[in-house]
Amino acid sequence: MKKWFLILALVTAVPTFAQLKTHTFEEAEKLAAATSKPYVIFIHTDWCKFCKMMENTTLKNKELITALNQNFYFISFDAENKKDIFFNGTVFKFKPKGNNSGVHELATALAEKNGNTIYPSIVILNSDYSIAAQLQSYINAKDLLQMLHKIR
Repeated sequence: MKKWFLILALVTAVPTFAQLKTHTFEEAEKLAAATSKPYVIFIHTDWCKFCKMMENTTLKNKELITALNQNFYFISFDAENKKDIFFNGTVFKFKPKGNNSGVHELATALAEKNGNTIYPSIVILNSDYSIAAQLQSYINAKDLLQMLHKIR
């Protein structure tokens, strides 16, 4: 009996961490057909230090995770992904720019502003695929939460 009580105490004492539900573009689009929600797209690259900072700080915030999981479809998108993506009735492809470099057409379509694509970028799409907001560069959890509350 004591053994079971100890096991139960240990299991319940382990803190539970909220996990951010991430989707692919295709998954989010299928889910949105049943339950319409805006999309939050985090556009990043593997080499971007500010992208890594956002992944390790902003996107680990419990309040932000709860808001994203409940009210949005969150998509984490590597701008250098080489796979074709079918989204909003269009096939988007990776466009090579040289030896082992390039950018995905979808990253450019979503995050380009004034001819530049800056990483990281957060793009918020309404359920009709119109852009509600484009946030370029690092953003902290508090500021991102404020933006999400305005859009909701």
